[in-house]
Order: sequence, then C-alpha cells, then structure tokens
Amino acid sequence: MSHYAVSVKPAAVIPVPAATLVLLRDRPAGGVEILLMQRHAKSKFAAGDFVFPGGKLTREDNPPDAIRWCTGLDAATAAKTLDLSDTELAVAHWIGVIRETFEEVGVLLATSAGGGPVQVAPATLSACRRACQADNRAFWELVKQEELRLATDRLAYFAHWITPEGNPLRFDTRFFAAPMPPEQTPTGDDKEVTDLRWLAPAEALHAQKRGEISLRNPTVRNLMLFTDATSTADGLARLRGRKVTTIAPRVVFGPDGARRILMPGDPDY
Repeated sequence: MSHYAVSVKPAAVIPVPAATLVLLRDRPAGGVEILLMQRHAKSKFAAGDFVFPGGKLTREDNPPDAIRWCTGLDAATAAKTLDLSDTELAVAHWIGVIRETFEEVGVLLATSAGGGPVQVAPATLSACRRACQADNRAFWELVKQEELRLATDRLAYFAHWITPEGNPLRFDTRFFAAPMPPEQTPTGDDKEVTDLRWLAPAEALHAQKRGEISLRNPTVRNLMLFTDATSTADGLARLRGRKVTTIAPRVVFGPDGARRILMPGDPDY
C-alpha cells in the first residue's frame, strides 16, 4: 500500500443564478439616494455587509404562466437583454429580483390589474413576506389572489458579476435598478436584514472608507455608477444603452498572505 498522500483538487463551485436591485429615490436638495440593507452577522454570504436587496433565483420564480403577470416584458426580450439562451431562466431574473426585494425589505414592485398602486391590506403583505421565507410559492399566491401585475417594465438591467473562484458560495448575479415606489416604505424582515439605510452613493462610499459600514467590491463599483446622477430619472437614463460585460474578479494572495482582488484589465488578471 502506498504511503504517499494524494492531493485532490476540490471541484469548482458552480455559481448560482441570482439577481439584485438598486432602488433609487430623489433627494429634496437634488441628487439621489440608494437603499442599502445590512445582512445578518451570521449570514453564510456577505455577513454584516451592506448590500442591495436581492438573492438567488428559484424554480418557483418562473411558473408556466409567469409572463402573463408581468408588465412590458416578453421572454424573448428578457433573454436577449441578459444574453441568455434559456428564456425561462431569463424571465426568472426579472421576477426573482422583485420577489427577493419584497421578501427582504417589503418593497413590492407591482401594480393593481388596472395599473394603479397596489391596494393590499398591510397584514396580508406581512403574512406573505413571512410565508415566502419558508416557501417562495407564497409570492405567487399573493400575486394571483390580488390580481397584481409585476412592474418588470420599471427594471433597468445594468451589470453582471460572478463571484470569484475559490469561494464556498458563488453567485452569477445580474444587477437591476428601479425607482422606489413613493407610496411604500421599506422595512427589515427580522431575519436576514438587520439595518436599512438610504444613502447617497458618495455618502455610502465615504462611510466605508471611514470604517462605518462594510461594502463588497461589486457594491462599491456599482454605487460609483450613480454618484453623478442628478435625479432618479437621470440615474436610470444613464443606464440605457449601457453595454453590459460580465465581470468575474479573481482573488489572489501575495507572499505575505495579503489578499488582492484582480479585476478584468488589471496587469496580473
């Protein structure tokens, strides 16, 4: 019997499809602010960090009649926009980011069947949020029972990031942006979210530099896209026609053990 140890390279972790949403609202004095939520300190991913609402997609995000409940979206356009051949997966991104935002911060990007604001009893919405934590199908029960229409036409797709190799949890994440519904107020879920803050992009970046909040690299880079926006409409307009390229950072460690993040285009990437 051989006494030599055999080194086996661990299998690469396949990134899980996910979607996240940048919610924007106007500031009275001009400019925009963005909703950031702090993940629980015991979260498996991004513990304690301030991030945009969002999460992984599930099979329940795309029931057979899903597109019927979406406004201004068809499967072919969704797939073309995200550069995906799988139309069902493409539609699931647009729906999943709305569901996750509702579950995590209580903001529901939807309208009544007639196109007006959502008219659902607060107790019903709260019960659905709690139910979604156990089974995402509860979201569709709400949509269909209340005859809602998901406001997929308000979503602007603008970025695509993949978690670096070597991480035990990896996500293939599409970033969307949308205006905050003025008649709604975000609230935490008492589970995954421990804090909510509306911050101007520059404020968030400065708070990180001062060590007041922790931001992940994709969050920092995407906040920078909105630092010069004069309003929500202006911020969203800047995203129109933007060429989205997949960003897959690499993590390397120097001789001293220091961790470095390499971005596409960096000399050592």
